[in-house]
Amino acid sequence: MTMIIPKMLSDSVFGIVFLLLSSSFFMQGAHANIGVNYGTVANDLPPPAQVAHFLLESTTINRIRLFDANPDIIKAFAHTGIAVTITVPNELIPQLTKLSNAQDWVRTNVEPYVPATNIVRILVGNEVLSTANKLMIGSLVTSMRMLHTALVDASLDRRIKVSTPHSLGILSSSTPPSSGKFRQGYDVHVLKPLLSFHRETGSPFLVNPYPFFGFSEDTLDYALFRPNSGVVDENTKLVYMNMLDGQLDAVYSAMKLLGFTDIEIVIAETGWPSMGDSTQVSVNTKTAAEYNSNLIRHVSSGTGTPLMPKRTFETYIFALFNENLKPGPLCERNFGLFRPDMTPVYDAGILRPTARSSIPVDPVPVPSSMTPPTSPASMSPPNGKQWCLPKAGADPDALQRNIDYICGLGLDCRPIQEDSACFLPNTVRAHAAYAMNAYYQAMGRNDYDCDFKETGAVTTVNPSYGKCTYPG
Repeated sequence: MTMIIPKMLSDSVFGIVFLLLSSSFFMQGAHANIGVNYGTVANDLPPPAQVAHFLLESTTINRIRLFDANPDIIKAFAHTGIAVTITVPNELIPQLTKLSNAQDWVRTNVEPYVPATNIVRILVGNEVLSTANKLMIGSLVTSMRMLHTALVDASLDRRIKVSTPHSLGILSSSTPPSSGKFRQGYDVHVLKPLLSFHRETGSPFLVNPYPFFGFSEDTLDYALFRPNSGVVDENTKLVYMNMLDGQLDAVYSAMKLLGFTDIEIVIAETGWPSMGDSTQVSVNTKTAAEYNSNLIRHVSSGTGTPLMPKRTFETYIFALFNENLKPGPLCERNFGLFRPDMTPVYDAGILRPTARSSIPVDPVPVPSSMTPPTSPASMSPPNGKQWCLPKAGADPDALQRNIDYICGLGLDCRPIQEDSACFLPNTVRAHAAYAMNAYYQAMGRNDYDCDFKETGAVTTVNPSYGKCTYPG
């Protein structure tokens, strides 16, 4: 974590005392490194100024992550001291490989707002490797370097760092955690140069781990940080007591294979929805509150993980608000800690005492108003067995994006890894078939869970073969 010392103290003993006291506060504070993702895919959100005041006065949140560089939101957080992370949209990444464009972006989206707004990080895209867009992926590290150079030119590089968030789809192996490794091709050509950039600039490596997308009824306690018997890594004999630690250590193991154990890991997104479709288990306010409150306690405790002991993790909960215009299943619109009127959906432990009185004694979740664009008949899952498969003629690049998205959520993609039951035939279409069906089954077998931007279709014909068994 970078501390900015006021100039009037920087040359005095008071500056040193300030730094030491501040560092001690950030290490010991119960919520010192807890932020929130401020998404805006909704038409009923409060004005940004009202949001900034609310976070400052009513919560212990001291950092936010934006998915764009919305000037109204950036200005609203001026003089609050809340650390702000802004984002370059994925589609702009190729343009920023030119230094002049990167300098223009910084002049437009950063310089007018600092130091009044405490901008601390620029994210270049979101889950770029999961897009399977070759131009975008090939431009990523260069764009990051150009933005850093632009910050150097503006004398802002010590205050503002550059990074990019990754889904767990960057891993080809994650179980057990000690076997974690990056996907072949991306490891040497993209991630190694990217990690070198992080080392050179002192910027962190950002990941989006979601135990919610990886749990089953049998592993619910493990996902929610509840007491459980633990999971032993057969290679290291280390015992894992929660799923998040396993996900983080898999990323650490992959970084270690490339020679980078000195890079800070930041949790850019994680969360649990408070409402879902009727077929989804353990999606309610109780489990959402349990996950997020236990998450905050764990990442702030200094316990660390089995492979990264005695450390805290800067963590951003997804999300600040329920967002009523997000597509997909009901749960996607109900990840918020707060409703649009800023009443809490539940208490995750980030409210100041004066704000807790607004929580209903027995909170009843109110679903966001928008429902998926499907017919009423398709809202209920079918009684008979059905599977989700790629449509005939579906674009292989689109199917690869489906694989990256699904496996990045944390769903079990081990059967399509090398030497596993469903690895052969080793084609994008075959692997996408297994992954898309796994998602379809896990999300409740609603028709819209098999849409995948019109690349999937439901079938009643069991696609299992040999030892490869498709859930259904």
